[in-house]
Amino acid sequence: MNRMNLVRLAIFYIIAIVVSNIFRFDVLKLQTTIEELPTWTMVFFSPLQAIGVLIGALIALNWLKKQSKLEITVFGTSTKWSLIMSVIPIILLIIIGVNNNKGDNAHYFGFVAGLSTFIYCFFEEIGWRGYLEEELKELSEIKRVLIIAILWYLWHLSFLRNPDLVQNILFFLWLLLGSWGIGKIVQITKSIFAATCFHFVINIILFNGFIKDGLNKTDKYIIFGILITVWVLILIIWKKQKAVTNK
Repeated sequence: MNRMNLVRLAIFYIIAIVVSNIFRFDVLKLQTTIEELPTWTMVFFSPLQAIGVLIGALIALNWLKKQSKLEITVFGTSTKWSLIMSVIPIILLIIIGVNNNKGDNAHYFGFVAGLSTFIYCFFEEIGWRGYLEEELKELSEIKRVLIIAILWYLWHLSFLRNPDLVQNILFFLWLLLGSWGIGKIVQITKSIFAATCFHFVINIILFNGFIKDGLNKTDKYIIFGILITVWVLILIIWKKQKAVTNK
């Protein structure tokens, strides 16, 4: 990597950490007020925790595209498959429903929480895959995956909330696996939406406070099983169609 790459990367990351964590750590003391607002406002406020990644990535990508052609886009090589992959998890959450302490209908809450989470994951993926995969594409896969995983982990500042060493190591290993796996998805599809889908499923099963506590284990297994099965089938078809198109 040359000096320009490093400067661009540093600007992206400083913005990502500073701006996002204003909302992640509730520096402005807005969380109590936000929680009292109607459920549908989650769509606007929940993704703010990743807004710094979005802003930093858009600035860096606009700079990067002036020196090289960008391969990764919102819909990648297929708008159709990107959109189909994206609506399936939200439909599942509407059908199954998500229990909540706001007194909302579980199916309605499933829709709002699902859409909010998808937007949040999309904001993150514009940075971790949309930008970093492009910026670091000249590096070997091992170096690229490791750098993205480290930056992704440090961005969360999870060690400030929970200093437990074992939990932080496990969290980092999850992100390392995610950086490798979602990176593979992007290599196949060139789609940020496709990357968002796989980020989304891990988020709702393990980490998302809006959703994971509102689903029982059976519901989680059903959602995970259906999504992974359908998405893998879509990726197989997508890859075959891409190969035919490139001939």
